[in-house]
Amino acid sequence: MEAKKTEKADLTNKTALFFSIGLLITMGIALSAFNWKSYDESLLDLQGKSTNVFEEMAEVPPTEQPPPPAPIIQQPQIIEVPDEEEIKEDLNLKFDVEVTEETKVEAIIVAPVEEKEDVDQIFSVVEESAEPKGGMPAFYKYVGEKIKYPAQARRMGVEGRVFVEFVVNRDGSIVDVRSIKGIGAGCDEEAVRIVQSAPAWKPGKQRGKPVRQKMVIPIIFKLG
Repeated sequence: MEAKKTEKADLTNKTALFFSIGLLITMGIALSAFNWKSYDESLLDLQGKSTNVFEEMAEVPPTEQPPPPAPIIQQPQIIEVPDEEEIKEDLNLKFDVEVTEETKVEAIIVAPVEEKEDVDQIFSVVEESAEPKGGMPAFYKYVGEKIKYPAQARRMGVEGRVFVEFVVNRDGSIVDVRSIKGIGAGCDEEAVRIVQSAPAWKPGKQRGKPVRQKMVIPIIFKLG
């Protein structure tokens, strides 16, 4: 009795498939072998080139630069001039008038111009200040004897100082009397009156000459 094979067990039906698979595997192995060989050669080539470049660069000797030349310093030359050497200069003088031996030169004398003094100038500070005859104690004694206390100021009990400004002329007379700081109640007017009627003073002096001087004095009002 002859044994029969099933269609599944028959390998001849798959011969073409196995042949194709084997062919693909063979081609893949061959292709990989070719690529591997090319890669190795390129790698070796690069390594050889890089080594050569490094060796060539390492063999270049360093360049040496010579130092700059030292600067040249020139010493100044001293030229000696003898003391006895005479320097001659030609002086060319030009005159508008012809000068001869008979020409006479007249000296011109300029007299000093005296400054005119301003007799009306009023000084505030001078070398010798103006003062009453007999001094300030004699003046205030006169004020105490001649002053009249205003009735209004007495009723209101006003006391204080009135500052009076005036000018002492060159002859000692007193002018331009006025009150510059007062206390009111008739005291300012009385202070001006008593100074205007005062005797003449000794005038102030500047450079030994009498001058006009401005003065300020206080007149005291006080109830006894």
